[in-house]
Amino acid sequence: MKLETVASLFEHLRSVVALDGQGVKILDEAALPAKMDALAYAAAFADGLVRDTARWLIWQIAQELGVYPASIHELYMAIGRGDVPANFTVPAMNIRAINYTSSRAVFRAANRLEVGAMLFEIARSEMGYTNQRPAEYVACVLAAAIREGYRGPVCIQGDHFQVSAKNFKADPEKEIATVKELMDEAVAAGFYNIDIDTSTLVDLSFATLDEQQYDNYARCAELTRHARSLEPDGITISLGGEIGEVGHKNSTVEELHAFMQGYNRTLGGDLPGISKISVQTGTSHGGVVLPDGTLAQVKVDFDTLRELSRAARESYGMGGAVQHGASTLPANAFSKFPEIGTVEIHLATNFQNMVFDLLPAEVVAEAYSWVHENLKGEWKEGMTEEQFIYSSRKKVIGPMKQVWWDLPQETLSVIGDALENQFAFLFAQLNVKNTRQLACVMINHVRLDRPRPHAATELAELEMASDLAD
Repeated sequence: MKLETVASLFEHLRSVVALDGQGVKILDEAALPAKMDALAYAAAFADGLVRDTARWLIWQIAQELGVYPASIHELYMAIGRGDVPANFTVPAMNIRAINYTSSRAVFRAANRLEVGAMLFEIARSEMGYTNQRPAEYVACVLAAAIREGYRGPVCIQGDHFQVSAKNFKADPEKEIATVKELMDEAVAAGFYNIDIDTSTLVDLSFATLDEQQYDNYARCAELTRHARSLEPDGITISLGGEIGEVGHKNSTVEELHAFMQGYNRTLGGDLPGISKISVQTGTSHGGVVLPDGTLAQVKVDFDTLRELSRAARESYGMGGAVQHGASTLPANAFSKFPEIGTVEIHLATNFQNMVFDLLPAEVVAEAYSWVHENLKGEWKEGMTEEQFIYSSRKKVIGPMKQVWWDLPQETLSVIGDALENQFAFLFAQLNVKNTRQLACVMINHVRLDRPRPHAATELAELEMASDLAD
């Protein structure tokens, strides 16, 4: 069912949800899940005011049900203080493809294992090539939670809110302003967790660690101050910093100290700082693709990761270190992260790979044809066709978004079931099962009502750059 007018939205919810002043009232909670498919579709694909009203309805229904966008800051700081044991690793899941179907799978797995410590995230780069701006992303995740009967905090994160090194070199203040504008949009949509990534500004040509990290920590402190200025009452946005680009040189404890000492000195003591630190320990985003299209085995430096997490907690009271680029690791690697006190792990590419593997052959062929026609400039000398396709196919997700959402329900169910099992496996390996009660206690529940929109929101074009990470 496609809802194409504001009136049709309210008719669709008649006898289930009613307007109540500036908010909504739930009349029949048991009937709500069946109403969410069409509402989520409208939130993603309807035009103008219909789209924005669908998003508003989803937000307000979620508030009524106790499904609340939240910050994981307090939980991480409790881990840093030692009030909560550092024996689980929070999965931060980049939901790129078929958001509503994929997020439903997350919540089904979370309900099976009573998981509450988890993050949904999307990077600045991913917003561009998947065609998912923050308001749409939040609406789809919340609609999926309602559809699956999840209750509790929903932590949505801006991953790699990254400064483009190329753009910064050309015009530093303009590039920083671009990241601030993205923060404005994201926080307004319900992103109360943001990973600030100024690690692109690290300059290893300098002699001292402080000089190498200077632009990184100074600009991270500046963006921290901006994020704090955007916070709704009662919410401390969870912020992360990053000391080394993923895919480059492995991080060291000495670099962590140089960054944190400079960051704290620059930020001052009047505002909360970051609650976690992202590091490089040997992985790369998307994995390393061999000429036959398979992925090379990756070895994480777990000893370094353990020491970085310990230093983050003991010296600076943070939750610990964050592992990026991990979804393509061997299955037996994931249980090691909670064993060594890794506070958070970022997972993305393998979920995308699973979707491609389960799409009908003709749909994949259409996607690859689009890649060949539109991205041939990315086929670098020395690349096999398999390497070119693997590295570029993520950029078809946005152009094919509606086609994939419109696939037969039986196809979407096969994809959703496979993803659910993968999420459940990861939740168990990362030891976040039975964390729902802990999350509900430690993560602040702040009710945030929004006024009903009466005119469509117009957004400026999302500024991208060719050197942004996922």
